[in-house]
Amino acid sequence: MHTLLAGVAGVLAAPVLGGLAYRAVRQRRIARALEIRAPNAIVEDRFVRLGGIDQWIGIRGEHRDNPVLLVLHGGPGSPYSMFTPVLRPWEEHFTIVQWERRGVGKTLGRNGKAGSGEMTFDRMVDDGIELAELLRAHLGQDKVILLASSMGTVVGVSMVQRRPDLFSAYVGTDQNVNMARSEAMSYEVTLERLRAAGNAEGAAALEAIGADPSRWDVRGWSRKQRWVMKMDPVIRDLDRRLLLPLILSSPTYTLRDIGHVVAGLDFAAARLFDEFMSHDARRLGTRFEVPFFIFQGEADVFTPASLAEEYFAEVEAPHKAFALIRNAGHFAAFTQPDQFLTELLTRVRPLVTAPGQRSLKAA
Repeated sequence: MHTLLAGVAGVLAAPVLGGLAYRAVRQRRIARALEIRAPNAIVEDRFVRLGGIDQWIGIRGEHRDNPVLLVLHGGPGSPYSMFTPVLRPWEEHFTIVQWERRGVGKTLGRNGKAGSGEMTFDRMVDDGIELAELLRAHLGQDKVILLASSMGTVVGVSMVQRRPDLFSAYVGTDQNVNMARSEAMSYEVTLERLRAAGNAEGAAALEAIGADPSRWDVRGWSRKQRWVMKMDPVIRDLDRRLLLPLILSSPTYTLRDIGHVVAGLDFAAARLFDEFMSHDARRLGTRFEVPFFIFQGEADVFTPASLAEEYFAEVEAPHKAFALIRNAGHFAAFTQPDQFLTELLTRVRPLVTAPGQRSLKAA
């Protein structure tokens, strides 16, 4: 996501040349499409106090009694609230909670870099647990489903390990397992693609970075990510086809908010680089006390499905299931939302709405 949104900064000048009116029309159109008029619906957009600072959350759903699905974004500084229009059909079945973590998006805009506090994954795990407790009370639900994507899985796995009592299920997608292995694999695949395409510039750029991820700095990693995306046939044009249109026409994002999103990409990556590059999910253990699911894009290059399958085979949980999302790479939940929703409805929702998963209101 960090790489895919990097082009936003260059596009921000376009509205000045006549695009502001078009943007306003698009925003109004999307706002109408996002309207929820069900009598027991919930639509909230606000800041809450987590870990000593204000952090932004958005809550949307057609029925307050539906299971709560807390989404953990990736990046590590790339918010997913822009995907709200894509996830609109999900809101019939789940109450969707988006959260822009410290140092990211609207939360960065509220606090600034100096006011973002401790920028570590451990701190974000504590923030996430605090948010889950807040949602439990606010929405009258006994437990929350955790949907973690990409680098959000670094936070999510730790959250369910530390406080399984708060979560009815863990759903990982774009699952990060071992960063050293996945980075080395994506480097190798991309270099092969560049050479096969006769792209001397890209091949030279990757060769200059080197094949050993332990020797990269954040700039080298970012360059590698850009070439991975350019050579990935599944998500090559995803920035222009999906991400930029969504963020630029979002009815909840001002131009200033978009500027904070762009600033947060580099800020979070720089502050968390050493941590995420050394991440290995197995160090946290492979035994879980909650149902455990991984729905992975079958052609994911950033977080290869083969590594996710290896990890899943080692996981012990009360219930577990693995599914490949067809015709999808990274961002499988947002590029194939209907297929992903089917997996959620057939594999996850029946478990969390079973007799033992009552809401607090019903208890």
